[in-house]
Amino acid sequence: MSHIRPAHRLEGANEYYFSRKGKEIARLNAEGKDIISLAIGSPDLPPSPATIETLCREAQRPDTHGYQPTTGILPLRQAMAKFYERWYNVDLDPQTEIQPLIGSKEGILHTTLAFVNPNEEVLVPDPGYPTYTALSELLGAKVVKYDLKADNDWQPDFEALEERDWSHTKIMWTNYPHMPTGARAQRQTYERLVDLARRKGFLIVNDNPYSFILSEERLSILQVPGAKDCCIEFNSMSKSHNMPGWRVGMLAGKAEFVSWILKVKSNIDSGTFRPLQLAATEALQNSDEWHATFNHEIYARRRSLAGQIMTAIGCEFDDQSVGMFLWGRIPDSYATGEELTERILHEARVFLTPGFIFGHNGERYVRISLCATEERLAEALARIQAVM
Repeated sequence: MSHIRPAHRLEGANEYYFSRKGKEIARLNAEGKDIISLAIGSPDLPPSPATIETLCREAQRPDTHGYQPTTGILPLRQAMAKFYERWYNVDLDPQTEIQPLIGSKEGILHTTLAFVNPNEEVLVPDPGYPTYTALSELLGAKVVKYDLKADNDWQPDFEALEERDWSHTKIMWTNYPHMPTGARAQRQTYERLVDLARRKGFLIVNDNPYSFILSEERLSILQVPGAKDCCIEFNSMSKSHNMPGWRVGMLAGKAEFVSWILKVKSNIDSGTFRPLQLAATEALQNSDEWHATFNHEIYARRRSLAGQIMTAIGCEFDDQSVGMFLWGRIPDSYATGEELTERILHEARVFLTPGFIFGHNGERYVRISLCATEERLAEALARIQAVM
């Protein structure tokens, strides 16, 4: 009998919900069920033509296939700095205040390793992105949830935050525009968060990948005076530039903070493929017209169809929410969001996300992804109307 056992850190870890559920969906599709997935936020639209052309051209060069610097190539960091200046009016030094990432999940891992010791506290929003919790727990941090509620526009309860003991807290994760609820970023929220962090002595990491999707206003926590002293911001090209599989993200903040994270990252990876970095550099220069079409007009039409689906299943929702999801409160006749989503999956062959995976405060909610064509959304609506 083998005496090999997994590390203790896996005792409380579960397979990611979408990884586990994806196996079931694959089985149902293999049986000919043709499941329409409106669950994962993976943009189905392509990057700009210039982005793809740059990748193809550069990949054919004979001198672009070697290891790359962990810091990312300078043209990419310069393009990221210009992107922040152009859209957020935030000044960043491309040499010291920007770190390209192989996606935001990597950034969550590396930032936690750089700042949090075992058993120190990490504050995570509820509801919120499950990876904030999962990676913190795997690394031995103590996860503490803070409530976001519909009656407060899914913003933090600052009275409750003021009263808590901050002496063991290292990081507070924030995410606006908010996933999964679609709540908008608010300048006042950012200002109050920065003020709190400066007084209490902890780091805020703001995850900001959705500020282009259905949002007219571009807000960054780094716009707040003094934010660099206590904040890091993540951004991603997955959502705003239709590049989820390319795995290009970034973090921005104080040079000293970036240097600490680099100590971790440089011991884990060897940098992103150079042609991909050059293509990302091109994508960051997408025109205003491109963003208006791909990040607003198309998603607005899809949000309208998703709203009809919410109405068909009896959910209450905000038809002016931003980001690439629609978040709805389930009818009282269902015990949980999962009860409703399982019925829709097996009777209508449409896969929606139950809100419980985002935390306790999401248990009576479901989420619809807008990452499907209008034709598939319309078909999903017809299937649901037929069975509800």
